[in-house]
Amino acid sequence: MPAVNAPLRRADPPPVDRSGPTYSISDLAREFALTTRAIRFYEGEGLLTPQRRGQARIYGERERTRIKLILRGKRLGLALSEIRELFDIYATTGNERPQLVKFLQLLADRRALLHQQREDIDAVLAEIEILERDCRRRLKHEAPWVPRGGKPAADGA
Repeated sequence: MPAVNAPLRRADPPPVDRSGPTYSISDLAREFALTTRAIRFYEGEGLLTPQRRGQARIYGERERTRIKLILRGKRLGLALSEIRELFDIYATTGNERPQLVKFLQLLADRRALLHQQREDIDAVLAEIEILERDCRRRLKHEAPWVPRGGKPAADGA
């Protein structure tokens, strides 16, 4: 029986296909308008696993595709942990069906959150409109402000 606090073990990444194209970290940073630091961060988060040749990172097509998917997930508002979970599902099962089912669930959750945020924004905008109307009405019916010992303001406010 595994220990309760034992870290989750991720599936080992497949080796880089040496016959396919390879990319340096700078190549990918340029292509995706990222910093090399951001790419190293994704690596540190377990989202990318480049091969190493000494100190150099060698990225294959798999890593390039993963960067595209990370950026798409971020655009959709997914957390890196959710993106990692999608990657892990595929790595564990080798089948995209469970991954797609989970992705649909994440998309539905995100859609619901966005609809709720839209309702919240609409409610705040309606409240602002009411307050603005009330302030304008009160200003219209109030006598101009007069400073102590002075004359009324020139703009009537």
